[in-house]
Amino acid sequence: MIITEMTRPECLELLGSQRVGSLACCREGQPYVVPITFVLDGDYLYSFSLTGQKIDWMRANPLICLQADVAGENGLWRSVVVNGRFEELPDRIGWKRARDRAWSLLSQHANWWEPGGLKPAAEGRTPHVFYRIIIEEMTGRRNVND
Repeated sequence: MIITEMTRPECLELLGSQRVGSLACCREGQPYVVPITFVLDGDYLYSFSLTGQKIDWMRANPLICLQADVAGENGLWRSVVVNGRFEELPDRIGWKRARDRAWSLLSQHANWWEPGGLKPAAEGRTPHVFYRIIIEEMTGRRNVND
């Protein structure tokens, strides 16, 4: 078996075909990784969450990493890692188009609010957050049979 680099179009194809990835964020030197649902649109990955640790940490440090993969037959796999920047889409003037775009793309898929919507909202917090990840760098690898 040989490991090869994926091209940018191949990476985008994988991200466009997937709905769940592992999001890593970091605060004060401590990493945190959680599954998120997302949808690809150009150079953005749109997502949704209730407020909590992930949102608090990304607000404090917007640099993130996301990994998505596909396991195929005969042990074959493909994996993409995105380095990017968290951008909240607040419910305020100036953000309506981006929020509507996020909702429109995410709502095309069944259970689009999972796993981000499956926890109770904390007292005194905004109940939900639409956000996007600005893709700054992306790499992909896959294995192939020789």
